[in-house]
Amino acid sequence: MAMTPESGSPPAPATAHAAIVAPQYELKRQIMQLVGRNFRVYDSNAQLVLFCHQKGFKLKEDLRVYRDEAKTQEVMAIGARKIIDFSGAYDVTDSVTGEKIGVLRRMGMKSIIRDEWIVMDANEQVIGKVIEDNMVLALLRRFANLIPQNYDLLMNDGSRAVDFRGNWNPFAYRLVVDFADDPQGRMDRRLAFAMAFLLAAIEGRQGG
Repeated sequence: MAMTPESGSPPAPATAHAAIVAPQYELKRQIMQLVGRNFRVYDSNAQLVLFCHQKGFKLKEDLRVYRDEAKTQEVMAIGARKIIDFSGAYDVTDSVTGEKIGVLRRMGMKSIIRDEWIVMDANEQVIGKVIEDNMVLALLRRFANLIPQNYDLLMNDGSRAVDFRGNWNPFAYRLVVDFADDPQGRMDRRLAFAMAFLLAAIEGRQGG
């Protein structure tokens, strides 16, 4: 194992932070998968930056995020607190440091008509919400899979920090994750990507 010349100790493992500094990414969901689901995040140069695996045959949702497809290093974990909870809360943890990043909670009753999530920090204080972009389109999506899902991650002051844009394709699920509205980095990108994976894994089921 390589040593750093300054300390003589092994270099610190790379966290998810190092991989997600660009303004925009694309998340793709793998199709034709027998057990579980895989999600890949690519930068604008089509380079893989994050790989997420949703475990199959689990009573509670369990997603693990890695820096590569070989799963050589887990960087983030997303786990449901309860079994099949319509208004479920998901704890997001940095697998490298062990720190709790935050909590994402699905607003079950509200999501019947229009998908909505609450975004909380590590102390479980509400810092924002994720909401489907348009009420009329949200209703239409319940009956037709031809309309891609779009979401806004809004801070408490109502300003948008992240734009999640679905691309309609009958054969592949794709979601653009755009940080252009948040150059100051108000929203922890690890939490934003955890939200993107959950949208693709849970809300994305409406689109097949």
